[in-house]
Amino acid sequence: MNHLNPEVTAFLDQLNHPLRKEIEQLRTLILEVPFSLSETIKWNGPNYSFEEEDRITMKIQPPKQIQLIFHRGAKKLEQPTERLISNPSKLLAWRENDRAIASFKSLEDIEHSQAELSVIVSQWLEARW
Repeated sequence: MNHLNPEVTAFLDQLNHPLRKEIEQLRTLILEVPFSLSETIKWNGPNYSFEEEDRITMKIQPPKQIQLIFHRGAKKLEQPTERLISNPSKLLAWRENDRAIASFKSLEDIEHSQAELSVIVSQWLEARW
């Protein structure tokens, strides 16, 4: 299993974020997937890399909701002709075929979507382009 990065925890401790419980729930959920992930801070939020490629970034500002951005890294890549995953989830708002966002406003939102979100995270990390 992956572990919480103490540097990310220290960064979040300094923020005193009103949705800290939600952030921690999402961190744990993401790191429980059966993939070797590294957790860092990028774009002022927790970021998750797989095989040295940024794949999921948590957008925590403004502090009204938490968003998980599913992407293929910071560099603009040629768009795939189809979405990277075929998951029909209503959790995902697709911005492009290689970029989707899941938004959460409460711990209840996350708990209600936990099983589905775990599947989405795994499928995203398995996706090849």
